[in-house]
Amino acid sequence: MKKELPKGAYGGIAGKDYVPYMDGTSTLGGGVIVFIIGLILAAVFAASTAYSGMKAGLTVAAGIPGAIIGTGLINMFAKKHGILGKNLLQGMSSAGESVASGLIFVLPSILLIGSQFSFLEGLLAGVGGVLFGIGVASIVHNYLLVDEHGKLMYPESMAISETLVASDAGGESLKYMGIGFGIGGLVTLVTGAVFGWINNVISYIGTQTYKYRFEMEVNPMLLGIGFIVGLEISLTMFAGSIMSNFAVIPLIGYFSDMAAPGLMVWNKSKVAIHGMPVGVIASSYVKYIGAGMMLCGGIIGAIKLIPVIIGSIKETLGAKASGANGKETQYLKILLLGAVISFIAGLVGSGGNVMMAIVGGVLSLILMVLFVIVSGRLTGTIGTSNLPVSGMTIASLVLVTMSFVLMGWHGLADNKALLLFGSLIVVAVSIAGGYMQTQKVTFLIGGHKNEMQRFYALASIVGVVVVVGTIMILSKQLANTGADAQFGLPQANLMATLTSGIMSGKLPWVMIFVGVFMALVLYFLNLPIMTVAIGFYLPISTTSIILVGSLLRILVEKTSKNEADKDAKVAHGISLSSGLVAGGSIIGLIGIILQVSGIINLQDLTGFAASNEVAILLLAVLVILTLIPLITAKTHHHHAEK
Repeated sequence: MKKELPKGAYGGIAGKDYVPYMDGTSTLGGGVIVFIIGLILAAVFAASTAYSGMKAGLTVAAGIPGAIIGTGLINMFAKKHGILGKNLLQGMSSAGESVASGLIFVLPSILLIGSQFSFLEGLLAGVGGVLFGIGVASIVHNYLLVDEHGKLMYPESMAISETLVASDAGGESLKYMGIGFGIGGLVTLVTGAVFGWINNVISYIGTQTYKYRFEMEVNPMLLGIGFIVGLEISLTMFAGSIMSNFAVIPLIGYFSDMAAPGLMVWNKSKVAIHGMPVGVIASSYVKYIGAGMMLCGGIIGAIKLIPVIIGSIKETLGAKASGANGKETQYLKILLLGAVISFIAGLVGSGGNVMMAIVGGVLSLILMVLFVIVSGRLTGTIGTSNLPVSGMTIASLVLVTMSFVLMGWHGLADNKALLLFGSLIVVAVSIAGGYMQTQKVTFLIGGHKNEMQRFYALASIVGVVVVVGTIMILSKQLANTGADAQFGLPQANLMATLTSGIMSGKLPWVMIFVGVFMALVLYFLNLPIMTVAIGFYLPISTTSIILVGSLLRILVEKTSKNEADKDAKVAHGISLSSGLVAGGSIIGLIGIILQVSGIINLQDLTGFAASNEVAILLLAVLVILTLIPLITAKTHHHHAEK
């Protein structure tokens, strides 16, 4: 018997009819050993993500590295826990990383505006966000994971599930995963992610009258994600990128070149509006249009989901009344605890200002409900690695800051309290993506969702302690934003600029409104707002390579002889893509650690190594290496004989 993920895992059947991989043979995968290993992994991933994210603004999702490392550790120390134990470990790794990916976006901003925070304040904001985020995500668990099965792909969940099943079964899927891992790791090694020997960004930027930007980052991880999500989603995202890079940037560039020479960019006092380079147009103006689109898309998405939320709450209360399954109230307790801790965080952070704690707390809870659901949905589309957490955080912070200004709070202490509420929100949004991704794997493999919920929540809290501690230890270096600054803190700088910009009244509101109305146009045309908005917001270098990955999938499908051949090749392709994502993310993570600790020093590339030609060559190599094993695959054995 060949062990592989059931065919229905990729859709084609209703979620409620799906029979998981384990098919009910056992329910729990956890034990004391699994729990301890999981907490250690959570702490390791939290620390490394916090460090690399503050350094470069890049974070690598931990689900796949966690699944691979977890497999090794379970095989060594806790073999009897098997694939369900491995699944808990990937979830706990993901929890540590998700907390870090959120907290580092906002908490360091408190240092950047010239304020301080205590360990208790950071801890309360983090734990409140974790618990509330998990609680809200659990309400829409059945809708997003079961009802939308096959419609929402959860590409990284598929990759993690393939990894777990491959480790369990060996055989074909493991072979293709290994090939993908090798290709992904190799390409990542030679580029800036590790040694930086050759340039991997193809870049064409218009500097004259028509200012545009076309770039493609030759990144195996993103190529793999493109193959998994397929053409429709990739094209929709790319459409957003075309709009921002070929329509909006040139338009702003055209008019800004008419500006008088003395006028400066609103958030970069050294850059003149006349002759702004493309990068500045994108980061100081176009990014806010994207934030406006996400804000509007998030609100519309939430309004549409109101009936689902009401339905699932009714179901839960119904289940409780009939006593069918008493365990199902676990998440309501988590939700309430999260709400209470969030208010306490507000009270402590605002120095005992009850009014501020109530206004900030209520607003934060409403925004968390809104964006946690959006985050769970988007993870189903593009995976947590590409989750536009900063876009959702910007939208939330804008709303909270406006209400603070309306209440007449705009001093430094008020800005600090505001950023603590922001930390609360960003953690909830970030944790929800990782949580839904993890629960999707649990659904596919056949683990127990309540067990995962407990392990995930505890691992997340360990993550909060580690990340807040890391930020406090590094606070002197983080607060230094001079020329010799060691940490780039791109997102935290953006949040600091944004909140102080609104409090001082300098924000480019026009851009946010333009984004809102663009989102409305998409809504009236019945187009997926969030997918377009992500494409608009993310760099085109990211969306273009995702598109290439989806085109490779079309090529594989079109060159297949018949339906069975096509299914087999696409299945191999998804295993291979899972390997690309795994290789890219693990080698990338190791590379970041080696660079940050100074073991590897990146040289500035010059000459041919830095040229577009070498990046195009690298792209060709990556495409050919990916296609050869798939097109030459012998698929004579029938997959149907399972």
